Amino acid sequence: MPKGYWVVRMDNSDPERYKVYVAANAAAFKKYGAKFLTRGGKTEAVEGKARERNVVIEFPSFQAALDCWNSPEYKEALKIRKDISTGEIVVVEGYEGPQPN
Repeated sequence: MPKGYWVVRMDNSDPERYKVYVAANAAAFKKYGAKFLTRGGKTEAVEGKARERNVVIEFPSFQAALDCWNSPEYKEALKIRKDISTGEIVVVEGYEGPQPN
């Protein structure tokens, strides 16, 4: 079964309040088996508009990624972030097919 991923691109207007959001989202991420593959860090926009924060979160399955997004635990954390950030979160299914040789 393919894994699921959140691809997150955000700009935040209140870094201190964002830390409160990060602490609040931990319960949902733990419950749904999230693993951070990238979490902030150095970036370089090579095409398109850059965002200040880029995160990729891996889940055991696409369904687990969706369930985390829709969970009451994450919705509580989201209330903290909604007013201080602008960006995108896309839930995508992993790919297990052929790769370039």
